[in-house]
Amino acid sequence: MQILSPDSRPLGLTNDGFLSIIPVGCGSAFGRRLGQNNYLLVKGSEHLMIDCGTGTPSRLNNLGLSVTDIRNYFLTHSHADHIGGLEEVMLLGRYVAGRKPLAFITEEYEEILWHQSLKGGAAYNERHDGTHLGFQDFWEVRRPEPYDTDNRDMRVFDVGTLNVKIFRTNHFPKQAESWRSAVYSVGAVLDDRILFTGDTKYDPNLLHEMEERFDIEAIFHDVQFFTGGVHASIEELAELPQPMLRKTYLMHYGDTWESQLNRIRELGFAGLVQEYHYYDFH
Repeated sequence: MQILSPDSRPLGLTNDGFLSIIPVGCGSAFGRRLGQNNYLLVKGSEHLMIDCGTGTPSRLNNLGLSVTDIRNYFLTHSHADHIGGLEEVMLLGRYVAGRKPLAFITEEYEEILWHQSLKGGAAYNERHDGTHLGFQDFWEVRRPEPYDTDNRDMRVFDVGTLNVKIFRTNHFPKQAESWRSAVYSVGAVLDDRILFTGDTKYDPNLLHEMEERFDIEAIFHDVQFFTGGVHASIEELAELPQPMLRKTYLMHYGDTWESQLNRIRELGFAGLVQEYHYYDFH
């Protein structure tokens, strides 16, 4: 993997065929210094947006992109820092750009996302024959295929040559003891080589399972700088084997990150994810 600064090349939605992961933001839900933990993936002629929080349309604009430029979306769960920008995506797509973006989404999560988060701001903009709009009036939908549904309900989809395998995580509520009793939340394995946890409580079994199944080169893992709640803490993650820590990049972190730099280095982590940088996998 090669990490390049934002000024190393112009941002585009295509490249020469390698996987590039660009953090549009890398901060926690309530942080003010960094954007929300949402990612643009580019590989060859295709791209994929992982999550679109409340501030992400503006941050894409800072990069010279509009949400209407983004064709493909994948959503991990329904907290506002991950889906709060979708109303703008939908309304601009329908009433300005005149085209539907593509959502890679399971039937289960489509129901949750629409009825519990998006319907109120989108459904009632039109009425036809006594009915209001639905999710698929705004989105073209592709269903991830079953991959290993007995193991964290794993499913798979492809965006061009990019292969994405998704799996359930145990993120919230705090009282959930496993992914089976947690609210819908997922992470992903990208091209069988990058583990992107999404949001999750500390779950070492998840990390060891994915390491055993895939040849993982890098791990993008969410972190918080205190123990408790619905994210893995730095203290908990430090219990992982050193070879795993050396390839773990911490994301979704709070505004006090500068005070943690020495600690992160001493514990043996690969480092903090940096917003707007290019994480290139050739």
